Amino acid sequence: MSIAAKAGKRVIRLTNGVVNLTVLTVILLMLAFSCYAIWDTNQVHQAANAERYEEFKPSIEDEGTSFAKLHDINPEVFAWLTVYGTYIDYPVEQGPDNLKYVNTDALGNYSLSGAIFLDCKNSMDFSDFNSILYGHHMEKKTMFGEIGEFSDKSYFDARKYGVLYYSGQEHGLEFFAFLHTDAYDQFIFHPNIIDLDEQQLYLDTLLQTARYVREDVPVTVDDRIILLSTCSETSTNGRDLLVGRITDEIYENAFAEEKPVQRLSLIQAIDNLPGLFDQAPLWVKIMVLALPLLLILLLIVVLIVFRRRKRDVTR
Repeated sequence: MSIAAKAGKRVIRLTNGVVNLTVLTVILLMLAFSCYAIWDTNQVHQAANAERYEEFKPSIEDEGTSFAKLHDINPEVFAWLTVYGTYIDYPVEQGPDNLKYVNTDALGNYSLSGAIFLDCKNSMDFSDFNSILYGHHMEKKTMFGEIGEFSDKSYFDARKYGVLYYSGQEHGLEFFAFLHTDAYDQFIFHPNIIDLDEQQLYLDTLLQTARYVREDVPVTVDDRIILLSTCSETSTNGRDLLVGRITDEIYENAFAEEKPVQRLSLIQAIDNLPGLFDQAPLWVKIMVLALPLLLILLLIVVLIVFRRRKRDVTR
């Protein structure tokens, strides 16, 4: 075999080795990026999980001591919202504008999941005729992710009550309507209406445009109305709103004894891995983070050995 032929074979072997290594490296990088994407998504949902704030939830037993601890951490926390039969069980904040808590959590930290917040034009004692609460529509039934579920008639019918804690006391919530509108609907998204005629027009419009209305709940302009607003999956710039009234009566929670059953799917199992990672010892974390690099080095060694053996056979 001529020197040129041998050189050509070496070039081909080298090229094949480079191509194989490049392909394997790309595959490993894609795998690493996929794992990071899953981890990052899980972190966002973990930040939005209502259980994160459970220790601060006000109760009659502790006379609001737990809630006071959260207020000390973030003085803009002033209320607590619970919707029976859902995972909506969160502290409520009010910022200087309606942008702060879009990307800030109840602890005052930056978070893509944001928080449940009251319109900046509303009074914190919910004395206004109409008050609007905002929250992100998120998967896994976090934040206001379940508001869209009320578009199902049976879901709406089964979940009528909730509790709103503010000014050191619990107040009842009685939900009487569900509607879908546009984010730019300035008529609906007009908090703190003062004029009596405008209040009546607002209420009439709510009842007329609502997808569902409870006929057994008589609502008048003497009531204090609360709207829970979130993005809708059904239309671009759409908004789903669950509408209720604030009462002095505390309603019984028919779902109090129920424990939501969550079946662990493969995707959920993968999503739970970051939680296990957080609890792992430091040496385990180092090994896991170094694993992609070790795999790449191992593949390089294997390719080098394979090439040498192949070269020895061809000689």
